[in-house]
Amino acid sequence: MNPIHFTYLNGPDVERLALDDGEILGAVEQALQAQGQGETVIEPRVHLVPEDSSKGHFNILRGYIRPLGLAGVKVVGDFVDNYRHGLPSELATLVLLDPQTGAPRAFLDATSITDMRTGAMTALGAKHLARRRSRVLGHIGARGTSYWNVRLLDHLFDFEEIRVHSRRKESREAFAGRLSRDLGKPVKVTEDWESCVRGCDIVVEASRLPEPQPLLRTEWIGRGALVIPYGTMSAVELSLTDIMSKVVVDDWSQCRKGLPFGALRRHVDEGKLTEHNLHAELGQIVAGRKRGRESDDETILFWHRGLSSSDIALGHAMLEKAAKLGIGQTLRFA
Repeated sequence: MNPIHFTYLNGPDVERLALDDGEILGAVEQALQAQGQGETVIEPRVHLVPEDSSKGHFNILRGYIRPLGLAGVKVVGDFVDNYRHGLPSELATLVLLDPQTGAPRAFLDATSITDMRTGAMTALGAKHLARRRSRVLGHIGARGTSYWNVRLLDHLFDFEEIRVHSRRKESREAFAGRLSRDLGKPVKVTEDWESCVRGCDIVVEASRLPEPQPLLRTEWIGRGALVIPYGTMSAVELSLTDIMSKVVVDDWSQCRKGLPFGALRRHVDEGKLTEHNLHAELGQIVAGRKRGRESDDETILFWHRGLSSSDIALGHAMLEKAAKLGIGQTLRFA
């Protein structure tokens, strides 16, 4: 048998690669374009719950992108109390595979990939679904993915006002401080959900709740706003979809009835959101097969659950850059 080698990129390697905002957005948008053109296979995620689901669980995501010639599997742990151990709430690994032979191509620390690709999906959703002149962002949550939500959204919109809120005072203060330093503009910390959300052009809900709780009130959402809720446990009211002109998801197969978790889980299970009244998947809009926002008056909801294709695309971008910069290790598999 011929020797098989693969590239190993650990956490410090990924940090040294320092993908910039444009590289991150470009990679994920390329994956969405492929999805919209039917050139991907995206298997619905599966979950492993070791003990109590309120403590955390593992997500296993699997996919294939034909234009990149890569398949991949990501395993990401999502554990609420990791901050008590000095760890991020989400830790992930990504294996990239040759879809023709099954041979491993790369093994990566995908913790930051998870954060980046989630932020990119939030930002690209807003690129196609928010008002072009959106000036005020309200962000609920300070979890690992939250930083990239705000950073990449601001890269596209250059907001006049950014508001943030999270359950713990110390986390929201630290979050706002980091954003203010990195973005070079003030970031406002709010004391409650309502003052964070009312009057915003774009609302992102990335809370971490132990169980579903309707903390984001429908009445706070203004006409023409874009709302992006993606918490594992729902934080929205059942009436939220009633005011929406359009509801868009990243992948319906991961949102359909019978699956656990998600911001609109009850809406799907009770038949308020179905495959028939869904407006589109974001990839269809990126590929030009369906329309995104068509007027400033449209109030739109974008629900994303996370795509294996985004992880694979960012992993591929990192491999390409690592090869150019001589970063990472080549290890023998067989």
